[in-house]
Amino acid sequence: MAISKQRVIVILAGFVVVVALLFAAYVAIALSWSYSTGERAGYLQKLSSKGWICKTWEGEQSLVSLPGATPEKFLFTVRSPEVVAQLNAAMGKRVTLNYEQHKGLPTSCFGETEYFVTGMKEVAP
Repeated sequence: MAISKQRVIVILAGFVVVVALLFAAYVAIALSWSYSTGERAGYLQKLSSKGWICKTWEGEQSLVSLPGATPEKFLFTVRSPEVVAQLNAAMGKRVTLNYEQHKGLPTSCFGETEYFVTGMKEVAP
C-alpha cells in the first residue's frame, strides 16, 4: 500500500509544528526560570543598543575590588525599558545591579550575555 503525496505533506507539516511548539516551550522556560540571581557593585561604563535584526541593550560594569587592582568587567543585558532609562541616568556612577542568570538561551536575539539586569540602585561614593 503506497502512501499518498498529500498524506506525506500532512505528516511533515505536523512534525514541523510539533518541533516549533517544543522550541517555543523551551525558550519560554529558559526565559522564566533563572539559574541564579544576585547583585554586582561597580562603576557603570557602557550601555548600548546592539544587533542587526534583534536589538538588545548590552552593558558593561567595571568591578573594582581593591584600589590599584585590575578591574573585572561584568557584561550584561537589559530587557526592561524602565531599567534602561535608569541606567542611562546613572552612567559613570557607582551602582549596584540586580541580575538574573538565564543559561541555555538558543540565540543572541534575547541578549548577548546570560546575565539579565532587572534593577539597579546608585551607591554613595
